[in-house]
Amino acid sequence: MTDVPEQPLALSRVRFVLARTSHPGNIGSAARAIRTMGFRRLSLVAPAEYPHMDAYKMAAGADDVLEAAERFDSLREAVAECNLVLGATARLRGVALEELNPRMAARRALDAAAQGREVALVFGNEQSGLSNDEIKLCHAAVHIPSDPGYSSLNLAQAVQVVAYELRMARLEGSPQRQGNADPPSTAAELEGFFEHLATTLHDIDFHKGRSERTIMQRLRRFFLRAAPDQRELRVLRGILADVQRSAGLARRK
Repeated sequence: MTDVPEQPLALSRVRFVLARTSHPGNIGSAARAIRTMGFRRLSLVAPAEYPHMDAYKMAAGADDVLEAAERFDSLREAVAECNLVLGATARLRGVALEELNPRMAARRALDAAAQGREVALVFGNEQSGLSNDEIKLCHAAVHIPSDPGYSSLNLAQAVQVVAYELRMARLEGSPQRQGNADPPSTAAELEGFFEHLATTLHDIDFHKGRSERTIMQRLRRFFLRAAPDQRELRVLRGILADVQRSAGLARRK
């Protein structure tokens, strides 16, 4: 039995998430792509067919990645414990998110991992990519600047590009971990805050005929860019709770 080299701790905090993959062979090819770059964490969201022999054939020996892969029913479940979620997409389709190229995304992901944060790099279905609901769960978008005249990257190629940039960023130098910081917010905690914020704005009749969707998109982008930690998020939710109580008292007068 061949010994498997120990994976550096920061890299172990980075996971690749494949959402609604149609073809099991693409799962195997993606496993091979991340394994060659030193990564092993793979999460599968509602794959059409898995496990499947085609996945193992295309993995070309990256069986350890496939055997350890976690499965989830939804992307929300898959990234719930993550502190940074980056979604690979060719187009944003009206969802307001910061756009990063793979090199920028790699540096941000490794910086976050070095600070003890859990990172997810998300890739959508081969034909349709990430849905709008899935993109909304991401903190930033990753766009591979391919030739607009022929931008036909398959799933495993997209995974390989991002995994390569992560490896290059690591080889160029590990970021320094920041000490004495409060724990970062998870994706699930942020989604809970956004739901609380939307409810509060509705309770105080903030929108007054303006587009609730547009306002919430802008607020999501603002808070995702600010990246509040858990303590800051508790303060924000405390403020929202007080606003809701005040609004309730005003309505009863």
